[in-house]
Amino acid sequence: MFVFAHVSDIHLGHLGHPGRDESDGGVRARERTERVLRYLDQLPGELDAVLLTGDIADHGTPQEYEEAAKLLAGSRHTPLHCPGNHDARGPYRAGLLGGDPTDAAPVNQLHVLPGGTFAMCDSSIPGRGDGYLDDGTLDWLDHALSGAPHDRPAFVCFHHPPVPLHGQYVDPIRQFGEDRLAAVVARHPHVAALLCGHSHTPAVTTFAGRPLVAAPGVVSTLKMPWEGEAGGPVDYALPPMLAFHVHEDVHDNGGRLTTHFRVVP
Repeated sequence: MFVFAHVSDIHLGHLGHPGRDESDGGVRARERTERVLRYLDQLPGELDAVLLTGDIADHGTPQEYEEAAKLLAGSRHTPLHCPGNHDARGPYRAGLLGGDPTDAAPVNQLHVLPGGTFAMCDSSIPGRGDGYLDDGTLDWLDHALSGAPHDRPAFVCFHHPPVPLHGQYVDPIRQFGEDRLAAVVARHPHVAALLCGHSHTPAVTTFAGRPLVAAPGVVSTLKMPWEGEAGGPVDYALPPMLAFHVHEDVHDNGGRLTTHFRVVP
């Protein structure tokens, strides 16, 4: 059994919400992120991995990534991460990976762990809110999955969901060009699931015949259209949430992913 946590959309540097004092320098976002990391650190059991699927910073500034690096370094777990639409590739690469701040190429990383492989893909488009996996990233992903161990599950991770999730904010800025991604996934039967963020609400569906799970947001929660918009579609009062994924071998189909969502007190 392979167990890992999935966190998304911490938005460090986020300056509150309408009606609040926006001079706090992102104190609220930092406190909520600290709550989630503290919750994971205090778990009595072990996790095999922790994911952070994008929007680590709110404005993509070097200072936000400096803060993120300190918070993540102080955690019991070292999250595997990828950029979101609020992130900026140069500062992200410099602040979190010790890389070249002038490098504007997609930030793609492969992590081969004893229990599973994680392909962390960059679905961001600099200067835009919507997402797209460019040809270079898809080629990288195809080769990475081909070379990864086929006797363990592989998880394809990115920020933007590649299908509509029925959220009024997210669907217009989801990941597009998804047929190209589906073609890559179809070539690799050891891909167990696709994991993303961006939705600010937990969601589970399918993509290319595999599970697609969107983690809830840490900084805020997006209400769905049928929940009404009193106070606006973004709810800042609800507590942060995260997901726990459990992958287990099942001989009749190669494996099964179970996801639990947890409210962080």
